[in-house]
Amino acid sequence: MLTYNDLRERVIFLYEGEPYEVMEFAFLRMQQRKPVAKTRIKNLINGKIIERNFHQNETFEEADIEKKEVKFLYGHRGEYWFSELNNPAVRFKLGDDIVGTKAQFLKANTPVAVRLWNEKIIAVELPIKMEFLVKDAPPAIRGNTAQGGTKAVTLETGAVIQVPLFVNTGDIVRVNTTTGEYVERVEKATRS
Repeated sequence: MLTYNDLRERVIFLYEGEPYEVMEFAFLRMQQRKPVAKTRIKNLINGKIIERNFHQNETFEEADIEKKEVKFLYGHRGEYWFSELNNPAVRFKLGDDIVGTKAQFLKANTPVAVRLWNEKIIAVELPIKMEFLVKDAPPAIRGNTAQGGTKAVTLETGAVIQVPLFVNTGDIVRVNTTTGEYVERVEKATRS
């Protein structure tokens, strides 16, 4: 059993019968009141984030979440096909309800992790940083760039992100898949 003192960031526990992950944690002690654990927790089934205060008399059951490495094969019309890493013949599909917005960063033959709860897949986890080819980038427009301008580009997966003006079509960029933000240019496109 977990107490409210055990609720730190990244801890997964059962709350109201479903697994939740602690996203933020703060310990509050108000004058002449009992201490409180102020948290932001994320439901791992539906992805909703809520803020909740827990008191010292509350206890929680630790959620039994398994992590399994799999390979993403392809996606088509809201269905995403995966296979086991060591046995490619074992294939399964997941829908938009589980993959969610992470689908925009799924590349064919990319190893990813799935989270299982009660032997059911509840989430897909991508590597935090991934590299993508820039398929379409508008030319940089000269002008007021004193603050470092940005432009929208389309990646090989179809995702649209904001990048600095110097990024061009054919470049390879590193993207944070958690936030969807540009990190750096890895390789400059070769011009012929």
